[in-house]
Amino acid sequence: MADSKREIERKYEADENAGLADLPDLTRVSGVSAVIDKGVAELDATYYDTADQRLAAASLTLRRRTGGDDAGWHLKIPVSDGVRDEIHAPLSDTVPRTLTGLLRSRVRDAELVPVVRLLSARDVRHLVDASGGLLAEISVDRVRAERLGDGTGTSTGTAEWTEIEVELADDGDPAFLDKVEKKLRKAGVRRSSSASKLARALGETGRKKPEAPPVAEEPVTAGDHVLAYVRAQRDAIVELDPAVRRDVFDSVHAMRVATRRMRSAFRSYGKVLDRTVTDPIGDELKWLAGELGVDRDQEVLTERLTGALDELPRTLLTGPVRTRLRTWSHARRSGSRRHLISVLDGRRYLELLGALDALVAGPPLLKAASGRPEKVIATAVRKDFDKLSALVGQAIELPPGPDRDLAVHDARKKAKRTRYAAETAAPALGGPASGLVKSMKSLQGLLGEHQDSVMARLALRDVATQAHAAGESAFTYGVLYAREEQAAASVEAALPGAWGTIRGGMGV
Repeated sequence: MADSKREIERKYEADENAGLADLPDLTRVSGVSAVIDKGVAELDATYYDTADQRLAAASLTLRRRTGGDDAGWHLKIPVSDGVRDEIHAPLSDTVPRTLTGLLRSRVRDAELVPVVRLLSARDVRHLVDASGGLLAEISVDRVRAERLGDGTGTSTGTAEWTEIEVELADDGDPAFLDKVEKKLRKAGVRRSSSASKLARALGETGRKKPEAPPVAEEPVTAGDHVLAYVRAQRDAIVELDPAVRRDVFDSVHAMRVATRRMRSAFRSYGKVLDRTVTDPIGDELKWLAGELGVDRDQEVLTERLTGALDELPRTLLTGPVRTRLRTWSHARRSGSRRHLISVLDGRRYLELLGALDALVAGPPLLKAASGRPEKVIATAVRKDFDKLSALVGQAIELPPGPDRDLAVHDARKKAKRTRYAAETAAPALGGPASGLVKSMKSLQGLLGEHQDSVMARLALRDVATQAHAAGESAFTYGVLYAREEQAAASVEAALPGAWGTIRGGMGV
């Protein structure tokens, strides 16, 4: 098993000619009542990475450490500047599977090998408030780094330094770190130029640390803009992988959206990227989106029905409706959490990641890719908008019923695609494209409400049938069904006006 915590810390080093042997009097920091000496801990940490240092390039650190009160394996995943999620696993001889899974989108089939060993003498003090509560832990670390060559454990270079590390207590106020920093700066201490001990070790042990990915040049051609958008979605899928595995809030939805955005780009910009190459990749992205959505769609539907029940007066609740709804929802859920992890661990997913890398590295550009974005991209967006216009018009003209429901659903999907096409165009076309993104998001929300109502009515018929077969009253499900019909009718009534406003904004 692995435990996770949010780590908020800052690292400091001394200006030249200033020592770190003694910390300034930190009891003078506002809120600090006492500084408690916790002694010196001897830490021995070996850091692992691939031979080409893929983890370091992504600011990920994986180490096996002994000594101190948290011996074991630690994986640190950056969240923002100075903030990382630290996942801890018990000490073992090999990297725990719970951690290798979290690294798989980066590591792929490469081997994790020891790259750096850090021996640290950590002099620890606790900053506490008047009630003895921990505010932060501050340590003076005297570090010896050994570069380990070729995964053999042989030292190929060394470096030594001293640094200060200040880590905020769990649930502490980050503003407290500003107060500590102000005191440290007065003592001649400044923020470390390295993001981590590992980064510094890689830079000071005789070989350069892995270079960060090159900064993309400003897009010029239509192909530049489309590729920038596709690359961003590829990066999002890779970066979201660990969060999906950890079930971080909204991560599954975010990865699913990235797959949809990329597929939409392939379709909208078929004059830029050769679809004979991108279509097979798009099929695999559709497969992944489906796997990501196995439980999500059911979860959203259940939340809608449960919320609708909460809004009903008690006099309209007949029979064990909440129990029946829970039973129905549980039966439809496939236990996909475990299934999803198996998908992310599978060969098909790895091959998809490899295909995305190959696409970004060697894009199948067509002649239009070298064209001016204000012409090529604008034409593609306009084409999507015109198709959307036809679908919305059809939905408005059809009478209420299944055919209109299907037409509204098709329009919703096209609105989403038009929105993504406009997102791609926004850096090149500016305000008009950004305005279209906003309009499409609004339309997508309106049409999405209609589709949610359609799906809720199908679900209510299913639940009512089960309830009736069990000898339970189906009255409440009928009430909810009628309310969903009203919700759909409200959307259909609002659609002509909403669409007219959008078309007017487009100058149509």
